[in-house]
Amino acid sequence: MPRVVSLFLPRWPTDRLRRKSGDASPPPEAPLVLAGRTGRRRTIAALDANAQSLGVGVGMAVAKAQALVPGLFVIDADPVADQEGLERLALWALQRISPVVAADPPDGLVIDTTGADHLHGGEAVMLETMVQKFAASGVEARAAIADTWGAAHAAARFLRRQTAVIAPGDTGAMLRSLPLAALRLDGETVTGLRTLGFETVGDLKDQPRAPLTLRFGPEIGRRLDQAFGVIGEPVDPIRSPELVEVRRVFGEPIGAADTIARYIGKLVDALCLELEKRGLGARRLDLLFHRVDNTMQFIRVGTAQPVRDPKRLARLLRDKIETVDPGFGIEIMVLVAIESEAMHDRQAISSLVEPSEPDVSNLVDVLANRVGGHRLYRFTPVQSDVPERSVARVAALSPETGATWEGDWPRPPRLLARPEPVETMALLPDNPPVWFTWRGIRRRVRRADGPERIRGEWWKRDAELTTVRDYFRVEDETGERYWLFRSGDGEHEDSGSQKWFLHGIFA
Repeated sequence: MPRVVSLFLPRWPTDRLRRKSGDASPPPEAPLVLAGRTGRRRTIAALDANAQSLGVGVGMAVAKAQALVPGLFVIDADPVADQEGLERLALWALQRISPVVAADPPDGLVIDTTGADHLHGGEAVMLETMVQKFAASGVEARAAIADTWGAAHAAARFLRRQTAVIAPGDTGAMLRSLPLAALRLDGETVTGLRTLGFETVGDLKDQPRAPLTLRFGPEIGRRLDQAFGVIGEPVDPIRSPELVEVRRVFGEPIGAADTIARYIGKLVDALCLELEKRGLGARRLDLLFHRVDNTMQFIRVGTAQPVRDPKRLARLLRDKIETVDPGFGIEIMVLVAIESEAMHDRQAISSLVEPSEPDVSNLVDVLANRVGGHRLYRFTPVQSDVPERSVARVAALSPETGATWEGDWPRPPRLLARPEPVETMALLPDNPPVWFTWRGIRRRVRRADGPERIRGEWWKRDAELTTVRDYFRVEDETGERYWLFRSGDGEHEDSGSQKWFLHGIFA
C-alpha cells in the first residue's frame, strides 16, 4: 500500500526570510509580517508567531496592523523566492529521504516514502527526524504520513500535531471528522458548502455526488476520491538539471525478476556512459519503477567512493530486486544518480615497484547496501588515557588518522560498552581480587597481574583531578581472562568510589 508524507511549513515565508537574512533579519522576538497587494490595498500575506500572538492576521491591512502593533516589522512578500526555496528543500529531501519528492506550494513538500521508512528507523522516527532537522535550521514544520497525498496533506494541517502517523487503512476514519478545507478546495467552494450546512468531510462524503457536481463542478468529487484513495494522485518528483538520469519505457509491462535484472544492466550501462562524459562517479543511485496501476516503487543503493563501473553498480541494484513488487506490471524504469562526485581514472601501480593495497571498497558497498551503511564501520585510535575514550567509530573507508595506542600494558580485544559492576573480595590497597561475581556467576581468581594505574584526564575535566583507576588482568579457574579495575586507589575517598568493575575480556 502506498505511503505518502506531507510536510507542512506553517511559517515558511517568514522562516525563509529570517534564514536568508541571517544577522540582518529582525530580532527573533520582534513581530514580523510580509506584505502583498490586494487590489490597491497593502495587506498581510504572511506573518510569524510573534505577530499572530499580538492580534495580527493574514489579509489584514498593513496600516491597521501597524496601528495595532507598534514596532511591527513589515517586509514585502516574495512568492517567487518562497517557491524557489521550497524546490531547494525538495532537492534536499530527494537526497536524504526518498527519490519521490515534490514541492507542495505554497507551504509544504509531499514525499512518497513507500518502502523507504525502514531506512529511517520506521515511520514515526522518520517524521520526528524530519521535523527536528527543520527546527534546528530555524524552520517550523509539521509532518504526517497516510495512505494518500490528500489524507497526509489534511492530517499535517488540521490535526494540530507536530507529527501524525495514520496507520494503513485508517485514512477514512481520520478524514471524516476534519473540516471541509482539509480537502484542498478553494475558499469559494468551502463557503458555498457551509451555506448548505456541510461542516466536515464526513458530511460531504455521505451525500449523493450528482447534485454537488451540478452545483459546484467535478472538483469536490475528485478531491474526495483522491483523499480516500479511490483514484490515484501520483507525485511527480522534482529533478535538478545537474542530476544524471536515464529511463526506459516499455511497450508491454514487465514483471519477471530476470527481465528486470536485464534492463537494470542496460540502464546502468547508459548511466555510466553519461557519467564518464561528465567526469563523474556515482555515490548514490535511485531506481524508480512506475507501475501500470499509477503507483511507484524504488530501490536505493550507495557507494563509499565514486564509482562508474557498470558491473559493480548493476550488482548492487540486482541484489535488491527481491524487494520490488511489480504488481500488474512495470511500464517505466528510471535510474538516477542522486549523488555524484568528480572521478579521475587512477594509474595502476606496478607490483614490481610498489605493492598495491587490496581494494575492499566493492566489499564495503555490498555489505553496506545489505545491512545498512550505519552498521558498517571500523575503529580508530584516539589520544586518551581513559580506555573507553581511546577509540572512535569511523566510516569503513575513512583515511588513517595517524593516531596509535600507546603504553606497555596489553589491552583486551573486547571492551564493554560500559564498565559493569562486580562483587569482589580483595585486600586493600594493591592486591587483586580473590574472587569476583559478574552477571550472577562467581569466579575464583587463579592468576592476576597488576595494578596498572590510570589517572583521570584532569586537564579536560575538573571532576577527574584526583580520580584514579587501578586495573588488573585476572584469570579464573576455567582459563578465562578478564580486565577488572577498582575505582579509586584503595585509600583516599576523593580518588573514587572504591568499587570494582569489569571493563573488558581477553581472548
